[in-house]
Amino acid sequence: MNRQVSTLSIDVYSDVICPWCYVGKRRLERALKPVRDQVKVEVTWRPFQLNPTMPPQGMNRTVYLETKFGSLQVFKEMEEHLLEAGRGEQIPFAFEKIGRTPNTFLAHRLIWYAGVQGRQDAVVEQLFKGYFEEGLNIGLPSVLLELADRAGLQAHQFLTSDDGAAEVKAEEAVGRQLGIRGVPYFVIEKTYGVSGAQPAEVLVAAIERVREALINSRF
Repeated sequence: MNRQVSTLSIDVYSDVICPWCYVGKRRLERALKPVRDQVKVEVTWRPFQLNPTMPPQGMNRTVYLETKFGSLQVFKEMEEHLLEAGRGEQIPFAFEKIGRTPNTFLAHRLIWYAGVQGRQDAVVEQLFKGYFEEGLNIGLPSVLLELADRAGLQAHQFLTSDDGAAEVKAEEAVGRQLGIRGVPYFVIEKTYGVSGAQPAEVLVAAIERVREALINSRF
């Protein structure tokens, strides 16, 4: 293609306790490999709390699953699909290690701060790994500090402040105004939405469709 678009933005609405969002991250990474050779892609992670009314201290994982799905058996059936999807994306889900479902607002604040510092993707990666592979309680400031350190982000001062709270609430409100009801949800160039952890080829097709539209609108 001779005519090019120099940059492309992708906003990913996600929650760090959503296993499909972890799968979606991997699939987006695969989708972007051929695209990055032709265009600069700017990925921004946006907040979407699946459980906005979760108590600050979180909830026992078993109680949470029984409340959300009606029974553990329903989740077990879903878990098989997730484990299969994880294997396909080299994600070693370890659901048995998770003892507590956390409130994720502080984690989303950390992700926001990481974006300001240019370390957002690395922090999101460590949050997903910490929660789904190690069973860490990512609702605890001490755990978030450790994961931020792993991602190369110094966040002690930030985590002891209230910075980013208003910004996270505003970003999440935008997502709900867009009509988003589930995550992951990918918004390409603020105009084209892709819902769910779609296969990489679906994301590639969507990106190409948006690029073509942008090129045609400029010439």
